[in-house]
Amino acid sequence: METLEAIHTRRSIRKYTDRPVPRELVTELLRAAMSAPSAVNAQPWVFIVIDDRKILDEIPTYSPYAGMCREAPLAILICGDTTMEKAPGYWVQDLSLIHI
Repeated sequence: METLEAIHTRRSIRKYTDRPVPRELVTELLRAAMSAPSAVNAQPWVFIVIDDRKILDEIPTYSPYAGMCREAPLAILICGDTTMEKAPGYWVQDLSLIHI
């Protein structure tokens, strides 16, 4: 798929199957996410892969925008680590550039 085609045909998914996500795919997605640009190439991120059903069901109680976690077989939590920053204050933009 060409870059512009990917941009123009992207869509959000809010309905999921109950099939587990293959580890190879999770690894590929994480590698792609780690290729995102960051200020001064600091890469101040930590990725937490969540596939525990109990935890996925609890996430919407902490975040009102995460209701889809109740149906998803897996979630990837992207955290900013300010101790890794080389350009203070840019971690929000750095994490916003990650698309998985």
